[in-house]
Amino acid sequence: MRNYLIDSDGGVDAIKLQESDKPQPRPGEVQIQMRAASLNYRDLSVASGGYLRNNHRPIVPVSDGAGTISKLGEGVTRWKKGDRVSPIFLQKWIDGPPNDEILRSGLGGGIGGVLAEFVNVPEESLVAIPESMTFAEAACVPCAAVTAWHALFESGNLQAGQTVLCLGTGGVSMFALQFAKASGAKVIITSSDDQKLNVATGHGADETINYVTHPEWHREVQRLTSDRGVDHVVEVGGPGTLERSLKSTAVGGHVHLIGILDTPQGKVNPLLSIFNLLTIRGIYVGSRHMHESVLAMMQQHSIQPVIDQSFSFDEAPDAYRYMQSQKHVGKIVIEF
Repeated sequence: MRNYLIDSDGGVDAIKLQESDKPQPRPGEVQIQMRAASLNYRDLSVASGGYLRNNHRPIVPVSDGAGTISKLGEGVTRWKKGDRVSPIFLQKWIDGPPNDEILRSGLGGGIGGVLAEFVNVPEESLVAIPESMTFAEAACVPCAAVTAWHALFESGNLQAGQTVLCLGTGGVSMFALQFAKASGAKVIITSSDDQKLNVATGHGADETINYVTHPEWHREVQRLTSDRGVDHVVEVGGPGTLERSLKSTAVGGHVHLIGILDTPQGKVNPLLSIFNLLTIRGIYVGSRHMHESVLAMMQQHSIQPVIDQSFSFDEAPDAYRYMQSQKHVGKIVIEF
């Protein structure tokens, strides 16, 4: 079989295509013939090295994928050959609270990932793909969609009529937009690109803010909410944007810390979080139970992932470079 491998901290140039023996499933495992994968910003960080709990070398990259079961290991009872499935991001997080061992089981960083023609995973560490979903669509869900769900519903208890601020138009933010709208919430979304904001409007965004036109974008958030602020911020920027996110949040609101896409050296004054009784919580993907809940919601509301562009398996490094360019809206897919 063919697979990609990262063997250094050289970024995209460190991702090499190779041939290797097809792995045989051990007892309790299933073998999946992969049909599609999707990229997350984390994949760029893993390739560059230094990503907490995700710095093993060599490593097969990429966490998110979907395919069909091609072989069963001894004792497998949950699945049969031909089932359409998707591995969960954190292979050991089935339900309940996480621990350090669980957080070290992230595909494509903590352990080998899915950018391979065949992968083996434990039978309990995958979910069934709805018949209404293509492999490419299902491959978009494990990280970005589950993260957005975890933030808004498991952590934030999003309610109809509340307001959500989504930073940027990447995978997590676009899923958060779609989930929030399906739940009856209002959504404000930011970008530096008016064309991206137009795409977001087409997917239901109520208000948009170009943060180049409005560098003090928290003031625009306050104006759009009649100086109340938003109930939830899907904070993918990190320290570089966090202070403005805090200034955008209503009393008693939630700031869901998800990524570090902006300046990691930024300093944040914590007083607003105290005076406004804010809940600030780190969100790191989620469990199999959350993944299953996401798929159920997407079926119920006919939500389709926003896929910007699809690349072939041989073009995987080009998909990484496109991710690096930050020109995309939503997800970037690799189809096998």
